[in-house]
Amino acid sequence: MSDTPNHAQPDYRRLVDELVELLTVQRAATDIYIGSPQKGGVGRVFGGQVIAQGLQAAQASVPETKVAHSLHAYFLRGGREGVPIEYRIERDFDGRSFSNRRVVASQENEDGTATPILNLTASFQTPEEGLEHLDAAMPEVEDPESLKTDMETRRAMIDMMGDKISDAQRAIALRPRPIEMRTTDKLHWMNAEPKAPRAHSWFKAASALPDDPALHRAVIAFASDYTLLGTSALPHGLSWMRGELVGASLDHTLWFHKEAKADEWLLYATDSPWSAGGRGFNRGRIFNRDGELIASAAQEGMIRKRVKKPS
Repeated sequence: MSDTPNHAQPDYRRLVDELVELLTVQRAATDIYIGSPQKGGVGRVFGGQVIAQGLQAAQASVPETKVAHSLHAYFLRGGREGVPIEYRIERDFDGRSFSNRRVVASQENEDGTATPILNLTASFQTPEEGLEHLDAAMPEVEDPESLKTDMETRRAMIDMMGDKISDAQRAIALRPRPIEMRTTDKLHWMNAEPKAPRAHSWFKAASALPDDPALHRAVIAFASDYTLLGTSALPHGLSWMRGELVGASLDHTLWFHKEAKADEWLLYATDSPWSAGGRGFNRGRIFNRDGELIASAAQEGMIRKRVKKPS
């Protein structure tokens, strides 16, 4: 399905190649890795990028026989686009079955000092057989093939908003993305009516990825930061796109339950059981097409109604 007949189809192969390059950290020294900045990035670094690069750095420091099963991260400051990010690893634990890595992500300032922007801890396990149960039914939603792309919906919304949206907001909203998303209901930016704090979006890499399980986990981590915080805005009928909210992710947790292909459709079912005191709490479950729960996420974020300055 093309985005619209009035717009040229993005070069998804190039976009995904650039995503793979973005999430391939470079070893600078023992337990020090460098993450490249996003090409053409403007403003603040996307949180999913820092999480995914931090996970990749941690994965590079453990044997391939051990697989990441969870990560817990705190966002300390907003990262700056256009500046490389350094990831320093601490090897806190190496056992027969489990390993643990602590990662500090920092960016260099103009005076040569470094500013931490994220702390991340990841745990790894040697795969083994064990007790199994699943008490998480996949929601019954439309198949992704029957849905419009989120970019189609985004373009239609922006066309309707006209001059109510700035050129900068328009450029960010319409920037082609390496992750294709198709939403079965409405996200915070799709309408202004309060609704239950639940959303369901299919996502996958917009083109094929290399056959590297660690990279697929990193891409899932990258995509898990999409739509999650916005779930807590749904009951209030407010949106960042319309300039009604101020927000930022405070933390992010992700558990990997089962290996999955990030270039095949995955369903992200999110809900928000609570918001108050300037914070919103959000949960996410990620399913494959067979209905298997492959990952779970949780995030708390700062979420405030924007106060308009007196004219």
